[in-house]
Amino acid sequence: PQTHILEDLARFVSSGKLKSQFVRADSEFSAASIVYGASAAGARAYTASASQGLLLMNEVIYAMASTRLPVVLTAVNRAISAPITIQPDHQDTMSLRDTGAIQIHVESMQEAYDAHVQSFRIAEDPEVQLPLMVCMDGWVISHSYEPVTVYPDEAVAEFAGSFTPVQKLDPSNPLTYGAYADQDVLMEYRYAMMVAQEKARDKIRSVTKEYREVFGNFDGDLVDTHCTEDAEVILVAMGSMVSTIRAAVDELRSEGRKVGLIKVRTFRPFPREEIIAACGKAPVVAVLDKSLSVNSGGILATEVKSAFYGENVQPVIVPFMAGLGGKEVNRRVVKEIVDIASRAAEKQGAQETVWMGLDRSFFS
Repeated sequence: PQTHILEDLARFVSSGKLKSQFVRADSEFSAASIVYGASAAGARAYTASASQGLLLMNEVIYAMASTRLPVVLTAVNRAISAPITIQPDHQDTMSLRDTGAIQIHVESMQEAYDAHVQSFRIAEDPEVQLPLMVCMDGWVISHSYEPVTVYPDEAVAEFAGSFTPVQKLDPSNPLTYGAYADQDVLMEYRYAMMVAQEKARDKIRSVTKEYREVFGNFDGDLVDTHCTEDAEVILVAMGSMVSTIRAAVDELRSEGRKVGLIKVRTFRPFPREEIIAACGKAPVVAVLDKSLSVNSGGILATEVKSAFYGENVQPVIVPFMAGLGGKEVNRRVVKEIVDIASRAAEKQGAQETVWMGLDRSFFS
């Protein structure tokens, strides 16, 4: 569902509205390789992909991160085949979670717009220099209509600034990108990439703060919270279903239920400290996943569990598979999740993953 993004960019370039070089590629692997080369040569580079296309880009995105190329990529979330589908979930971007690329997951079209304006400043910072993926759910966000505040081109260009590469391919100063390496340097490359991810935390915070000061919009930095201060059940989620969950939380609050929400905005770098702080002393944390690590469960839930390892306060963490393969997550489903999670508070220890909306007759 990312196709129309690149089609519109092609129209912008052909009409002269966008002063850029638009290069057509024969595959997603080729597209990723082209922006890799463009970024290495010192250009500000961008592309978009989804689902199987992201998997085809996987090899190159690993190389982008290791060679510290700040390419910005729109990842329009779509479930992975088979069976082939156009429905949204997070399996595609979660399969890239260890590439080293920053991942920002948005819940609305306005946030998608805001995140793209911010993304170049974050990725291109000299202390970061990593590819950045703006992840938005296919169809639910990519093909919906809602009011969006679009800022003047001049103001956006001024905020994004010009791109000054830390280093680039230059015949007068030859460099090699991605050269062969033995055991004496490969670990160091990975460590440097990890340090850059950590430094991206502060950069994301400072850029989102400045964006609010300049444009007035604020979508959260690494996380965004809603009604967590006194919550007895806290829901943790990413992407478009956050809007539905927020509405359900408000309804439950009006009924006297102490429920809160943590929206994970950046999956990489993962906001461990922010999640722990936002959960406070809540006895139950319910994590809603749209991706699956086979034999381990929901990927977001696994990260949240890991964050709490060794902490003095240990809430009961209940993992839910909700929205995988485009399964609907409406307010009724969210309220059912809260009910199940509330009952789980009586059970200490590891909780099994609860599959919401699973049709068990399929297996009979």
